[in-house]
Amino acid sequence: MENVFIEYEKALSILAAHSDDFPDEERPLEACIGAYLAEDLQADRDFPPFDRVTMDGISLSYKAFENGQREFFIEDIAPAGTPKKTLQNSRNCIEVMTGAIMPDKTDTVIRYEDLEIADGKAKVLPIPLNYRQNVHFQGIDRSRGSIIVQKGKQLSSAEINIAAAVGKSFLKVKKMPGAVIISTGDELVDVHQTPELHQIRRSNIYGIQSTLKTWGIPADLQHLPDDKEQMEQIISELLKQYDLFIFTGGVSKGKFDYLPDVLETLQIEKHFHKIQQRPGKPFWFGTSKEGKKIFALPGNPVSSFVCVYIYLKFWLNKSLGLEPLPLYAALKQDVSFKPDLVYFLEARLESRPDGTLLANPISGNGSGDFANLVKTDGFLVLPQNKSEFKQGEVYLFVPYRDIF
Repeated sequence: MENVFIEYEKALSILAAHSDDFPDEERPLEACIGAYLAEDLQADRDFPPFDRVTMDGISLSYKAFENGQREFFIEDIAPAGTPKKTLQNSRNCIEVMTGAIMPDKTDTVIRYEDLEIADGKAKVLPIPLNYRQNVHFQGIDRSRGSIIVQKGKQLSSAEINIAAAVGKSFLKVKKMPGAVIISTGDELVDVHQTPELHQIRRSNIYGIQSTLKTWGIPADLQHLPDDKEQMEQIISELLKQYDLFIFTGGVSKGKFDYLPDVLETLQIEKHFHKIQQRPGKPFWFGTSKEGKKIFALPGNPVSSFVCVYIYLKFWLNKSLGLEPLPLYAALKQDVSFKPDLVYFLEARLESRPDGTLLANPISGNGSGDFANLVKTDGFLVLPQNKSEFKQGEVYLFVPYRDIF
């Protein structure tokens, strides 16, 4: 493929064409947080599995109350975790605890706060009483055999709760690719070091590593010097160990940007190198003969941030078979952008009382100003072939943090 700038949409189509089909693996339930479910979670019995008492108090027959009775002899007690009780006399009641099975021949629960109990009797205070109140009825949430969580869902604590409730001590999840994030450049020192005037700390890779972790992909960190032979040797060894490669820096036009040549020497097939966008033009993507994926991002922090959230996330969703709902927001103010490029505009989201989401542009000082990212929530995708964007116009918004 020629080394030309391709359109944003073309880059997405190439990434979709080279998405993976991650294999399944089985993990213990406690090791599944953040993983992507590879099976449906079905109810193995009704939810709840029985008529469940939801308040501590007494259970009785509503008909007796309806007929004017207000004082009831307590003939038994039903704690949670005990077999079902049966009311022997319809003019009596049974003390019940939250979580207990609703006793047979009773249909209504009155909480302790609405009772006076003395000498083995419960007197109902003057309160409104509803038939079948304070009972969580069998199967009202989900019926046996119904799908509660569909495969493809990333597992949060809510889904882990469900898995435990249906007896899944092991879960089938997607096996994520072994990933490595590799910084390049002799100007970079590690985070614990004090940089000289001509140096900066390696920061991009830590942000990307954290992002991948939230996406369910643990990633190792590596660094390459600006030396062609060393780069080739190190990458050659890493290709034997990992499936997903994310490089930062070394892909532009500088005299020491050796990465594209090194990848070509290692017979990595290039699918594209440059995209008609700002920021993040010099973004390189390719695959090895073994199908390993190589994302080589620009070194400028905002550019690499854009490429991770716009393109790497897109590729990951395609590989998982996910089609997340897009998020749209309206411009809070006019924006002018003259270059014929897709513009990923840093913006902070604001919510209006009428339900409108507004994208408020927050100006920074270019693709090196990663400090500006802490003031914003994501990128508004302003399309190519247009230079004036008006207040109120709605565009795709790609968040890089949890919204609200």
